[in-house]
Amino acid sequence: MAEQGRRALVRLRQMIMAGELKPESRVAEVPIAARLGVSRTPVRIALPILEQEGLLERTGRRGYRVRSIGEKEIRDAIEVRGALEGVAARLLAEAGLDGEIRAVLTECLERGDATFRRGRITENDVEAFHDLNVTFHGAILTACGNAALSSAIARNDHLPFASIRSLAVDLSALDVEFRRLNLAHLQHHLIFDAIDKGQGARAEAIMREHAYAAVQYLELFTGSKIGMHQVTFIPAAE
Repeated sequence: MAEQGRRALVRLRQMIMAGELKPESRVAEVPIAARLGVSRTPVRIALPILEQEGLLERTGRRGYRVRSIGEKEIRDAIEVRGALEGVAARLLAEAGLDGEIRAVLTECLERGDATFRRGRITENDVEAFHDLNVTFHGAILTACGNAALSSAIARNDHLPFASIRSLAVDLSALDVEFRRLNLAHLQHHLIFDAIDKGQGARAEAIMREHAYAAVQYLELFTGSKIGMHQVTFIPAAE
């Protein structure tokens, strides 16, 4: 996705989660493009993506409106994701790591280590962490070899902020986000360690706890509730 389209997508997510675009309000290409100061093309690309993420719903052939999203809906979807990804981690631990998947997971850990070793993060670091996070989780899901599990997670990803591609951060408090994201990265190490040692139950338990980082840890470290100061990034490759 082009840079302008990616920025439009990020900004629209912000507007929805911050309440600038009210629940049930209509979202049309022309006024949104004018409001963002962009052409209609990036908005046209962003709207169906937001529909897939569960933030918008279609009202006609090309019309959209903002979905009413409750805190419980978000929590429930994240809990389901954690349960499903936990099963994926257990299956992979029981099957064992091959050299290719081990290399992918190890590279993710090394990239994260290099980022957090500096003791601080930038906005670019947040995006980089998002990319490696998607790669890490995707590799485990693919390598576990359960197609039904992959399908179940793909369906759950259509619920608001359930997808691993949804990363909520407060860019005005990167010092706080450093602690939260660093803890999430350390959990990646623990997940890998459990999988590598064939400890299926442990891998599943850590992965389920890891899913809560999207909600409980946001509140723990920032005191913010869901929907406050949230920004969502997508991989630069998309």
